[in-house]
Amino acid sequence: MEKFKNNVTIKNPQKGFLITAILLAQLGFAQTKPAEFKGVIGKTLAESKEYWPEPVTAPKGAPNVVWIILDDVGYGASSAFGGLIETPILESLANNGLRYTNFHTTAICAPTRAALLTGSNSHKVHVGGFSHTIMSAGFPGWDGRLPSKNGTVAEILRDKGYNTFGVGKYGITPDEDATDAGPFDRWPTGKGFDHFFGFLGSATDQYKPDLIEDQVHITPDGRHLSEQITDKAISYLQKQQKAAPGKPFFLYYSPAAVHAPHQVEAKWSDAYKGKFDEGWDAYREKTLTNQKKLGVVPANAVLPERNSLIADWKKLTPDQKKVYSKFMEVYAGYLTYTDYEIGRLVNYLKETNQLDNTVVFVLIGDNGASKEGTLQGAVDRQTYVAGVTDEQVFQNNLKRIGEIGTPQTYANYPLGWAQATNTPFKSWKQDANTEGGTHNPLIVHYPNGIKDKGGIRTQYSHVIDILPTTLDILGVKAPESIREIKQDTIQGFSFYNSLNDAKVASSHKIQHYYIFGARAIYNDGWKAAAAHHPNSIEVKEAINDKTKSGLLNADFDKDVWELYNINEDFNERKDLAKKHPEKLAELKKLFDEQARKNNLYPLIDWSDVYQRKIHQTKATEGQSATELLYKANK
Repeated sequence: MEKFKNNVTIKNPQKGFLITAILLAQLGFAQTKPAEFKGVIGKTLAESKEYWPEPVTAPKGAPNVVWIILDDVGYGASSAFGGLIETPILESLANNGLRYTNFHTTAICAPTRAALLTGSNSHKVHVGGFSHTIMSAGFPGWDGRLPSKNGTVAEILRDKGYNTFGVGKYGITPDEDATDAGPFDRWPTGKGFDHFFGFLGSATDQYKPDLIEDQVHITPDGRHLSEQITDKAISYLQKQQKAAPGKPFFLYYSPAAVHAPHQVEAKWSDAYKGKFDEGWDAYREKTLTNQKKLGVVPANAVLPERNSLIADWKKLTPDQKKVYSKFMEVYAGYLTYTDYEIGRLVNYLKETNQLDNTVVFVLIGDNGASKEGTLQGAVDRQTYVAGVTDEQVFQNNLKRIGEIGTPQTYANYPLGWAQATNTPFKSWKQDANTEGGTHNPLIVHYPNGIKDKGGIRTQYSHVIDILPTTLDILGVKAPESIREIKQDTIQGFSFYNSLNDAKVASSHKIQHYYIFGARAIYNDGWKAAAAHHPNSIEVKEAINDKTKSGLLNADFDKDVWELYNINEDFNERKDLAKKHPEKLAELKKLFDEQARKNNLYPLIDWSDVYQRKIHQTKATEGQSATELLYKANK
């Protein structure tokens, strides 16, 4: 008699099949339930009748689905939504589809992607932070492990007769699982993708990516990652259609772009030489004018004041202007190049007569523009080094200006450009309390299903709504179970009825937000929000400057809540907290209810992350935050 984990005991080796089933169940692997036998079994073949269940197939003519999600793109970056960076392919998709101007993400990448793939809130599916060791914690809302009861879109559509492919950034595989030894149940292929080519982490070098295909790490070929993932996506579709012409597919196309490192061939960034010499203040004004012409912001929109951290462009030195402009030229070239690669995919679908019957969702950003380049911009991975001043960082950037955008640097633009590309909002990525962190452009393109080509849609929507909307378009019901595992109810709300009705009301009335302390609650046009201190910039400063160590003592009760009427003040310029204290109290109570319902507690912030107060295990003992962050972003 032999004993195994969880007290599974083998008493009779002849009962191997039963024991195998028990072991699989104990280890968390689901089996596909055998189809009910509907034939006849006699003593002889002549007395018997075979039965072969029909394979699951999608209805004839079922639409293909492509989800495109970009990384770290603010509302005012792409020309498709009024920005000064040329994205002709995104413009074409928007002009022949719909622009959704009131769409929201979670304010940071992994929670957005977890919510997108499952149609449920990020804490509800255990990704309140990240799946990285340093940014996950041993609580239901924080452990970074998608539960099997929250199936992904790939799992749902695979079981409805679709092939499912993913390329690019995944971002929600636990660090501990991300080796060639697995386990692989939380790799993309374990979450419903037939094939996946890309990387498992949050960021990677564009020319030397930490690359995987299916269930093994592979050696990159030296080309830009965006080119590689586009080639791979097209090859998957070519092979699939050759083997099964007309069979529908789901493609998740998720470039690393334009997350740092900003790396792109010089011809793309050179096209923007001198284009940003007027600076970030002028950029904001020009972009707002464009946005009004497009109708993607209200006609009476006014810009928030420039953030107090950001300098007046006119008061900068010539060297500062030169360096800061170079950072933006590279970022812009990177985004335009990304648009070009999307165009290769779109053109393939068009040339093969598949585009008209393909539902394309384009999320222009998984959060607002990134503040992670800090005030000076970055050419190295570490933006904060103990004892190094801002002036020293700037001088290093100036010395290496010719390297910005090349594989030799880990470039990220300075904070002033983050605010500019977030026009017309204030604040940035990570700031779940503001529209600047959570408000992103959305394009829906479906020639066979959208009549109002180039239309504007203003209904409130959130990233958890993409999955149920997709299922509605396809006529697919959310499954009660996947591979014998009972499923949670999908939390998102379909906005399918808005595709051809610009005036229909949004079904999504309540939505909470939380990213490492910053938090907000939305309720049918009203929004209560609290910035949290210390934020990530303040924490890093405090760790590297002992005189500021007092900043590390976070107190959530001291955070100041603000109140906005988003229907009348879409970019949060007028705080109504003092005018309507009863409304603020009502919304704060609602936030607490949503937090408890969605596994948000305990409140964890950046101070907890960088002081290594979470995820304390033998495997991570003695490792600094810097070491773990490097591994997470390798």
